[in-house]
Amino acid sequence: MAGETLFVHFLGTAGALPTPNRNPSCVMIRRGSDTLLFDCGEGAQQQMMRLKTGFVVNAIFISHWHADHYLGIFGLIETMSFNGRTEPMTIYGPHGVDKYVNIIHQLTPKIPFPLHAVEMGDGDVAIFDGYSVMAFRTHHGMESIGYVLEEDMRPGRFDREGAIALGVKPGPLFGKLQRGQSVTIERDGEEVTITPDMVMGERRPGRKIVYTGDTRPVKNRNDLLEGADLLIHEATFDEEEGAERAREVWHSTAREAGEVACAVNPKTLALVHISSRYTSSANHVRDAKEVFDGEVIAPNDLTTVEIQFRDN
Repeated sequence: MAGETLFVHFLGTAGALPTPNRNPSCVMIRRGSDTLLFDCGEGAQQQMMRLKTGFVVNAIFISHWHADHYLGIFGLIETMSFNGRTEPMTIYGPHGVDKYVNIIHQLTPKIPFPLHAVEMGDGDVAIFDGYSVMAFRTHHGMESIGYVLEEDMRPGRFDREGAIALGVKPGPLFGKLQRGQSVTIERDGEEVTITPDMVMGERRPGRKIVYTGDTRPVKNRNDLLEGADLLIHEATFDEEEGAERAREVWHSTAREAGEVACAVNPKTLALVHISSRYTSSANHVRDAKEVFDGEVIAPNDLTTVEIQFRDN
């Protein structure tokens, strides 16, 4: 697991209305050989082609039922069908996801692969190989959820010198100990068992990404959101022009996203869902940096971020 790559591709960073430079919401996360989409606005397929990611998507997670967050799924499934996909795919989402998948089946009755729906609510978890995705409740004036992708705990660091001191010779036995297997060696004419806990440090956390979808600032969830490598928080408006409007339409300002980041301390805060009224996101970054000391980015469409282990 420690060798798996983790990339975040920002396919769509616009607010409800697309612009010539920003598509509706869609974030692709690629972990090793797995590809997940978080929301899938229209035009997602073209963005995939521009980034040359291909159309092999393992699962889609929808945050809420506003059309700019799910309309792209129809075309994507059609393309997957044309490409001869046979592997099953699951669409996760809040209440109503089963009805949505039924509509897809009605409009496209000959989908050549199994398409499943899984309803998720606050605290529900989808388990994958080496990581999980947990849903959490957000505040968008309707039923809405965000998602936390978090890797499983990693083994601790291997104490090479300590193992040698115990009599373990460098080579295959080192690998067994690192994989959690005990080994038996001969020391001073006696057989001795060396267990992993004798040469391995404390287990270390994996990487963590938080995606909020559309919402008022996510507060009082520090236990769940804290310490992410990347917090992707909506920031539809800047503070100067949009503070009152954000409250009216259940969105967040960039400063409010920064306040959330200050509370949960991610390594990087990414501001997305930028309203079409703005031709630049410079003020958004400025507003967030006024309250959050960490790294702040406002990614353009097609931006790719690699998430590395903090303690490599």
